[in-house]
Amino acid sequence: MSERTPWADWLRAGIAAGFQPEHFWRLSVKEWRVLSAPQIPHAFDRATFDALAARFPDQHNG
Repeated sequence: MSERTPWADWLRAGIAAGFQPEHFWRLSVKEWRVLSAPQIPHAFDRATFDALAARFPDQHNG
């Protein structure tokens, strides 16, 4: 059984976020999902990655 799309909930959320209804309805579902997804900060920056790579270098079994 497929789940119904919660259009009314999405429209209310869009209006609460400042969208005019006509702008909301022009969005694709994919665009709406991107815009309404929780913002996830980058896991780490390049300096953090370099520090981790130095601390835990790849091990090659040769």
